Amino acid sequence: RAPMKRFSLSRTPELAIKLLATITLAMTLFNSSVYAEEVDPFEGFNRDMFYLNERLDQYALRPVAVTYSNIMPNPLERGIGNFFSNLNEITNVANDLLQGKFKQAGRDGGRFLINSTIGMAGLFDVAERAGISKSDGEDFGQTLAVWGVGEGPYLMLPLVGPSTLRDAPSKFIDSLTNPLSYSDDVRARNSARALDLLTTRVSLLAVDKIASGDRYLFVRDVYLQRNRYLVNDGAIEDDFGGFDDFDEY
Repeated sequence: RAPMKRFSLSRTPELAIKLLATITLAMTLFNSSVYAEEVDPFEGFNRDMFYLNERLDQYALRPVAVTYSNIMPNPLERGIGNFFSNLNEITNVANDLLQGKFKQAGRDGGRFLINSTIGMAGLFDVAERAGISKSDGEDFGQTLAVWGVGEGPYLMLPLVGPSTLRDAPSKFIDSLTNPLSYSDDVRARNSARALDLLTTRVSLLAVDKIASGDRYLFVRDVYLQRNRYLVNDGAIEDDFGGFDDFDEY
């Protein structure tokens, strides 16, 4: 009769840890798969568009943005950024009103008036110095969210970047509130839009240094989290289904 193997209690913690680690890894992979299917059902298409955008950015937009940032004097670079930011206040005010945020509409409208006059067409953020700080910004995608429209699947748009099914057409609606859209000088309008795009890319140069791992997943998750943060006006959902005001912490 073969002798019965003895069960060593000394190995029990080690086996338990290995088992727990295996279960945790399996649950993480399962939850990631479920999450991807819910928010990113078009991942194959989105990744193709992402890599297309990455190549265009790598060989065209980013080098220009780096050169622009290096040769442009900081005050002038900041002033140009302020100018386009000031124009966006019109979009903010329109969406504030559509969402019923009348107090915020007054603040955003006040910023636009002060910076457009005393601030020399928005080149200087005089309103900030006067104590009227800039809001996180409102767009028509957030307005639709307030009206009860779901965000829909995640979409990576060619040349435009990350979006959702709800936000993609909203970008066109927001363009209608931009004064540059009504310029009769096509060349000047396109040049201004290109400069606006360039200043936006310059502002994202710092993000390039912190992106790690799968850049596609990094961009997707950051965009969706930031978008939901803005929709909820800075409130974040806790594990119990409620919301906390992130700005209080």
